[in-house]
Amino acid sequence: MPETSDTVRPEAEPDYDRLLRANLERVFNERDAGRRAAALAELFVDEPVLYEPADIVRGQAAIAALAGRLLDQFGPTFRFTPVGPAVGHHGLGSLQWQAGPDGGPVAVTGADVAEIVGGRIARLWVLLNPPGL
Repeated sequence: MPETSDTVRPEAEPDYDRLLRANLERVFNERDAGRRAAALAELFVDEPVLYEPADIVRGQAAIAALAGRLLDQFGPTFRFTPVGPAVGHHGLGSLQWQAGPDGGPVAVTGADVAEIVGGRIARLWVLLNPPGL
């Protein structure tokens, strides 16, 4: 009689570091709207949801527009930079980051936490650290 187990074998884990770093670089640091849209189509599910502290953004086009507005708002040298590798398991990954002008002081720090479905970002939470952290 075969042994039974309550343990379920998980599917292969996605490459959290590659996916979340690509999101920072190819979506939130990308100033060309066409390249940003192409990256979103590759990295995100068809109907993703992004949770910001003060808003919920639904759909690839809306996320692309948000990223473009952020880059326009903060100036031509503003960029997001990963801090350490992304970590994750069971479809949930996180990446710490900092942002500010190239060569300038860090203006904001935080983390992206993503639910990954089928190797693509389905939901993304943007968590901002309090100033000074």
